[in-house]
Amino acid sequence: MKLLEKILLIEIWKGLLLTLKKLLLDKPVTIQYPEKDKVIPAPGFRGRHALVRDPQSGDTLCIACMRCARVCPSQCIYIEYEIDAETKKRKVKRYDIEALRCVYCGYCEEVCPVNAVVLTEYFEYAGYSRDEVYFDKDRLLKNWDEFIATQKRPYLNPFWKPRGLPEKYLPVRKRNFTGV
Repeated sequence: MKLLEKILLIEIWKGLLLTLKKLLLDKPVTIQYPEKDKVIPAPGFRGRHALVRDPQSGDTLCIACMRCARVCPSQCIYIEYEIDAETKKRKVKRYDIEALRCVYCGYCEEVCPVNAVVLTEYFEYAGYSRDEVYFDKDRLLKNWDEFIATQKRPYLNPFWKPRGLPEKYLPVRKRNFTGV
């Protein structure tokens, strides 16, 4: 019996039949992206960077506290600021993010006391050069404008009010924030 199985290659024929069955009878599991199937990112997905625009001033909400640059594990955030002569407050002069170095951990948006930096849910971006994915302050504000224009609801980032943390431990801006 064993000799007959070896001569007729029974095991190989079983494998070929299984392969043909899977090939011809089973539905494919591949999605047809982007032609037919659109991918909807999960809530809290971390995609393209943006700086939230202040509705009153039109500039960024960033107060140049430098927390995001300090906490970034890949050291991809570069900030320069100047001190305003009138108000004696910091004003962001330069805010750059090198997206190719970023690991999209979300620490920057978690630590921001004024909810100024965001990793949006936009993921379909690419570039042919480093300059296309090196975001300066103007590009980051433009990213926010592009992202918020696609939102049907006020944007609320889960890092802005982390679950399980009592509100009294949040900075004042995060306690009173209801969404942009």
